[in-house]
Amino acid sequence: MRTEDLTGQLLVATPGLNEGVFERCVMLVLHHGDDGAQAVVLNKPVDATIDTVLDGWEEHVREPQVLFQGGPVQLDSALGVVGVIDPGREVDGVQQLFPGVGVVDLDTPAEQVMPHLTGVRIFAGYAGWVPGQLEGEIRNGSWYVVDRLPDDVFSDEPSTLWRRVLRRQPGRLAFVGLYPDDEDYN
Repeated sequence: MRTEDLTGQLLVATPGLNEGVFERCVMLVLHHGDDGAQAVVLNKPVDATIDTVLDGWEEHVREPQVLFQGGPVQLDSALGVVGVIDPGREVDGVQQLFPGVGVVDLDTPAEQVMPHLTGVRIFAGYAGWVPGQLEGEIRNGSWYVVDRLPDDVFSDEPSTLWRRVLRRQPGRLAFVGLYPDDEDYN
């Protein structure tokens, strides 16, 4: 059973989680409920431009203007996370996750929603967990759960996000950000 709602929190991969897209990843939890959880990986850009998978949004994408791998589930689908100018205003086609950030329905015409947004980041796929699975992974030490800062979601330096998020944490967790890329150098 879930103890707290992690929606809007960051999941930061522990050094022991060193496989594929989850290695040193930072994830934004989009939904966490009794039905499971969904998140997107914030720091794994792929070598593909937006217009190769989604037409009409490329000029609105925040730097770096590339597609991000959101996770291993449904890689053939796209999901847009957006910055919202006025968090108190409801925008058709946008579901706000927390103040200033939402998920946009990419079938909505960009010109209809962009006047209300600060930008968008497009993700191919997402990460998903069945009920209780994410909680088990956290208990087993695969993920650190930390608060987000506004710049985390749209970082223009995704390659350094894992270290930066960890280094700002209190206590011992900050030292994990110094963990070497190659364990042999530890």
